[in-house]
Amino acid sequence: MAGVISDLKAQARILHRQVASGDPDAVARVRTLAELADGDVRAVAGRTRRRHCLATLARELGFRGWPHAATVLRGTDASDFGTLLYPTGAEVHWNIWSASYPQAAAIRRDHGGYLLAYRRHFFITDRHFIATLGLDPDDPDWERIDRDWVKPTRPDARERLYRKLIQGRTRANPASRVRPLAG
Repeated sequence: MAGVISDLKAQARILHRQVASGDPDAVARVRTLAELADGDVRAVAGRTRRRHCLATLARELGFRGWPHAATVLRGTDASDFGTLLYPTGAEVHWNIWSASYPQAAAIRRDHGGYLLAYRRHFFITDRHFIATLGLDPDDPDWERIDRDWVKPTRPDARERLYRKLIQGRTRANPASRVRPLAG
């Protein structure tokens, strides 16, 4: 996942420069962090560090913070996927939910679809949901991961899908497209 992590670190550098220059939109983004919520633009810009920018990006993508994002994106922790794969507005789709990965995997195997994760739960969805995510449901990487995001047969293919997903989210206004995690 070095590619996705590197992309986010580059975006954090850009955000940090924007905050340091006093860009009001950038300052508003980092103000979502409790330690930067108070003070005028100049004070917030002076207190903002790169770690704050990484945390801001991670939270905008639906993770608790940077450590959570990094472990999920690297594939080293599959206990909580955050909310990246279930954006605001996705509730209009019909999905099959499960608290158990083996059960979800069996349903997907028997009935088709795409197996994704939301926090600590799993759901099977269809190609229309994948398009809502901003991904191509016919992308060959879906077959390479056996349409199973949680335990992909080819982690490199999931990395490419993560990268496409995150690039699409960060081009738009990320905070408005991702369901934020509480606290």
